[in-house]
Amino acid sequence: MSIAELNALLDKRHSCRAFLPDPVPQDQIAQIVTSASRVPSWCNAQPWQLVITSGDETDRFRDAMSNEAENGTPAPDLPFPTSYSGEYQDRRRTCGWALYSAVGVERGDREGSAQQMMQNFALFGAPHCAIISSPAELGPYGAMDCGGFVTAFALAAQALGVATIPQAALAAYSPFLHQYFQIPDDRLILCAVSFGYSDTDHPANSFRTERAALGDFVDWRG
Repeated sequence: MSIAELNALLDKRHSCRAFLPDPVPQDQIAQIVTSASRVPSWCNAQPWQLVITSGDETDRFRDAMSNEAENGTPAPDLPFPTSYSGEYQDRRRTCGWALYSAVGVERGDREGSAQQMMQNFALFGAPHCAIISSPAELGPYGAMDCGGFVTAFALAAQALGVATIPQAALAAYSPFLHQYFQIPDDRLILCAVSFGYSDTDHPANSFRTERAALGDFVDWRG
């Protein structure tokens, strides 16, 4: 693959927030996971473990997850950011308002923004969801390795025409996920990845985020 082809793949990938109900063939899901597993990891530990739902299992989980988000208490295994400031807050707000503008939620519409937020827990209508965990004993480095896995998962999926959205929101309810999927307590639930085929006509998929210039995050030495 040339750098131009890689850049084209990166440009096509985006966080999909509305999916078609059509399932992804099992062999293609296996291809995506196999490709993602080729990423580097600390001492080749390969700490990622996945629970992947399909069909009725996804629908049952979607309903249960939505109910938990409405009635449960957030308690993530991995601490969430304490704050966003400076350019990080600016980028977060820009992304959020781009989404709200696309789906017709106006500033001050708390009910509308809350409804859109709840789409996270309905998996944005995706036919599949992967729950990703890492051994607690590996700490931040296991989580970092899994971040590379998630990136590779999204790119491998995009190469097959499958859309994805990595989601931290679901991991806010880690105790529920541990119980629902019988994930051992000695593993940290890091995130979910909802995936399927993009509903390209849905307004939630009509915007794209920008990337910072090199000078904003590279300190050249020598």
